[in-house]
Amino acid sequence: MRYFYFLCVLFSISVNSQTVEDDFEGSGTIAFWFGDDCNVDSNYSNPYQQNSNTSNTVLEYHDVGGQYANVQFDVDTNFNLAIKNSFSLKIYVPSSGLTGNQANQISLKLQNNNLEMPWMTQSEIVKTIALDQWQEVVFDFENDAYINLDPSSLPPIQRSDFNRVVIQVNGENNADFVLAYLDDFLHFDTVTNNPVYDTLVWSDEFDGTGVIDGTKWFHQTQLIAGDSWANGEQQHYTNRSVNSYVNSGTLKIVAKSETFNDQGVTKQYTSARLNSKFAFKYGRVEVRAKLPSIAGTWPAIWLLGKTINEDGGFWDNEGFGTTPWPWCGEIDIMEPNVAKNQILGTWHWDNGNGYEYNSSSVPIANNETSQNWHVYALEWNEDVMKIYLDNVLVNQMSTFMPFDEEFYVLLNVAMGGSLGGPIANDFNEDAMEIDYVRVYQESALSLTEVENTKVSFYPNPVQNKLYVDTHQFPEQNTILQVLDIKGRIISQNSYEYNGQKFIYDTSSLHSGIYIMMLSFENGITNSFKFIKH
Repeated sequence: MRYFYFLCVLFSISVNSQTVEDDFEGSGTIAFWFGDDCNVDSNYSNPYQQNSNTSNTVLEYHDVGGQYANVQFDVDTNFNLAIKNSFSLKIYVPSSGLTGNQANQISLKLQNNNLEMPWMTQSEIVKTIALDQWQEVVFDFENDAYINLDPSSLPPIQRSDFNRVVIQVNGENNADFVLAYLDDFLHFDTVTNNPVYDTLVWSDEFDGTGVIDGTKWFHQTQLIAGDSWANGEQQHYTNRSVNSYVNSGTLKIVAKSETFNDQGVTKQYTSARLNSKFAFKYGRVEVRAKLPSIAGTWPAIWLLGKTINEDGGFWDNEGFGTTPWPWCGEIDIMEPNVAKNQILGTWHWDNGNGYEYNSSSVPIANNETSQNWHVYALEWNEDVMKIYLDNVLVNQMSTFMPFDEEFYVLLNVAMGGSLGGPIANDFNEDAMEIDYVRVYQESALSLTEVENTKVSFYPNPVQNKLYVDTHQFPEQNTILQVLDIKGRIISQNSYEYNGQKFIYDTSSLHSGIYIMMLSFENGITNSFKFIKH
């Protein structure tokens, strides 16, 4: 999304788009929080002051069994989602404050309070959350999967009738209790192409012919459960070239029907399971593949936490295996269902509250994925994880422990079991074919510091007014952006600059580090950091 709104100013610039925020410390712009069938205290002492949120005051959200309990606020001017498309907040849900077995989630709904029934045209985004930890959740009404209660409604980014925000924890239409704490609510803009995963940090293009590249991949063959693999799978994984090899520019992982004895156990099928010798945190994983089609084959493209203590795995052999599954975390970028008419994206974890998972799927034509190439991808940063089939969003989830650690890539084809399903009676062999595996990460943001001769600015740190001088570029159309340290655009202005010093009003910014970017009509861009006290 790119948008510009114009200011008729030459010497002074200020943010004139609606500011909607609340830190619950007395400096927010939200006049009143209303609890609908829910107790709310917007001046509550933070009971969980931790490194990720040391603020003194938060909002306490206490659903004591209200069927549709939520907390909400209204704004005087309708939201313009074409200018600011996103909302973020911090949330802490103690497991001791829950009853029942509702899904651990938070939803943000946009409504029109001028309607007799404001929810009738609402748009909603639902995000999975973890318990017993502060986490930031972002609701992006341009890029996230949203739910329009009225299917005939336009996409939220095209609407201008929203003036109410409703926040609901652990769903509705139930009588369960929920205790939660909210903090640092912010309305801002997320740029569609931010972050940009533009730096290739690791890949295998599978060029050449013969055995796989042993500097990049490890054959995992040791049975993890003494005599079997998980989910009752029926294969032996081997390091033989008949089960995994490179030919004609692609990797073949071949499942075969054959009697094979290994580790004192005889099985009737063989295949291969590869571990990447590369581990990383955050980025875009992209795998172009064709899948096996025969009943009972179960291919997977996935990631495991580097610390998994799975005997026989590459990273366990290297001494990193300290954490059992699912505490280590698992990200399944691609798994088909038994009927092979859906592709699933799934997360598995346990951060102290018992095993949890989040799975969603998109439909496919039967065996279409075995006939055509598709790109299976994960985009993963400190805020959110998104799984795609080609450009279709399969599933997404906020990033929290343990998905803030390094993971590695696995490729395999299993046979049968509870997830592969019954194996075809006439099965002989079938393969997953992979064109490439690529891992991209963001390039570092290039910043022009104080010594840049084209831009001077002062004071730094700043209280309320930042003076900026770019006199070398007179009478040019200029775009000014201010981003927070996470790269989120807080404000953006387009204006005609006449070559004189201007003043940027920082009074609406919280204390912290910011980035100002000036993009001039002649193609030159200047950026610098400043600190707001």
